[in-house]
Amino acid sequence: MKERSQNTAIRTLGIEIVELTPDRVVMTMPVGPATHQPAGILHGGASVLLAETAASIASEININKEKHAAVGLEINANHLKSKKDGIVTAVATPLHKGRKTMVWEIKISDENNQLICISRCTVVIIDKK
Repeated sequence: MKERSQNTAIRTLGIEIVELTPDRVVMTMPVGPATHQPAGILHGGASVLLAETAASIASEININKEKHAAVGLEINANHLKSKKDGIVTAVATPLHKGRKTMVWEIKISDENNQLICISRCTVVIIDKK
């Protein structure tokens, strides 16, 4: 994963994998200038990027990567609490794992287990050409 994330938004935003299992992916992201919006708080887009990254990686480890690829199809997010600094942790768990689509719930919390954002991401499984 580290080689594939070079020169990507994952690397730029400092996203790290903490846990990686077929039914649970945990990732962290620092909150600071790189992830802030102009008001000095965590940008909702950064939270969504973290959520979709967790869902995509979770889907990828559940498929045959030689034959298929996992690609984000739809994502929504509710931003529940602002955050100025520190670390946020995303936990992705499956709501549905099918042959052609997967749906993941992603909860993003801070160091005090305060829920910052909740997201749902649908990932489509496509055939590689």
